[in-house]
Amino acid sequence: MQADLLRCPLANLGSLQDQARLAWKNSVRCIGRLHWKSLQVRDERSLEDTGQIFDALVKHLETATNGGRIIPTMTVFSAWKSPESEIRIWNHQLIRYAAHERGDGKILGDPMNLALTKVALALGWKAPSTPGRFDLLPLIIQSGDKIGIYKLPKGAVLEVKLRHPAYPWFEALGLRWYAVPALSDQIFATGNEVYPCAPFNGWYMGTEIGARDLADTNRYNQLPVIAEKLGLETQRRGSLWRDHALLVLNEAVIHSFMSDGVQLVDHHQASNEFIRFCKNEETAGRQVNADWSWIVPPMSGSTTRVFHRNYVLNPELPNFLTQVPAWKTERGKMLLQRHHIL
Repeated sequence: MQADLLRCPLANLGSLQDQARLAWKNSVRCIGRLHWKSLQVRDERSLEDTGQIFDALVKHLETATNGGRIIPTMTVFSAWKSPESEIRIWNHQLIRYAAHERGDGKILGDPMNLALTKVALALGWKAPSTPGRFDLLPLIIQSGDKIGIYKLPKGAVLEVKLRHPAYPWFEALGLRWYAVPALSDQIFATGNEVYPCAPFNGWYMGTEIGARDLADTNRYNQLPVIAEKLGLETQRRGSLWRDHALLVLNEAVIHSFMSDGVQLVDHHQASNEFIRFCKNEETAGRQVNADWSWIVPPMSGSTTRVFHRNYVLNPELPNFLTQVPAWKTERGKMLLQRHHIL
């Protein structure tokens, strides 16, 4: 998404919290926007030291986790003024699992994070002596010309071990996922200011974990494993073995999060809530902008209400914008060269 494609109809955007809440309300990829007014904003714009920024991020996670009753939270660091003072988090999310390259060419862990894992290792991170599938990556924080790499304390990360109410063998698969999906590499753009470091979280929709993170063939690819355990006929596509396994995996995600008291929404509830959001906006005379391909859940799409309507895609500011991974920018490459990595 490019900034020049977005409209900013508000001349006076109000407080930082108002702007942040509007950015969530305007986010075209988010199905959870019914709750936009509940966003809590932490103003950390005075911080420049990477260690202080890290402490603020740990506090963000602790506040947002809230013992499992997830609080939508954004922490805003200083606005972009110049390349020399830019603050960025290099991780896509505050919590990410490492990708370990094995001798046979396969990946142990989350393949999505292979490039970030390589950067972390090059910056001095030490992987566990016995690597696993769910090893927490450190946070890589850039402030001006400085890069800091910090290990998240265990107490700051709540994880849920997955099990299934009907299949005792499922727990032995050793699957888990973290409670707080805190995006940390987006730009928060108000129309007056650009904040390249403003991590933001809501709570998970179950299919984000069960139909993408753990199911995609280029991620944890667990559907063949589950299908085998279920005794499904995997040699014939017409058996719909992937669909059966996908349902069981998503049942396990919802059951485990709910059993542990960790907030989560299923895709049907999320769909109904988004329709309510649309009706609220339309009643107020406002147009809802949405990217259909992101709003419709990645499983059972046609059984949800969001599938059966069209959306305009004419984004407004304030909003969240994507940015090039930090290590791929000219400045990022220069900083890595200083560390004798490139």
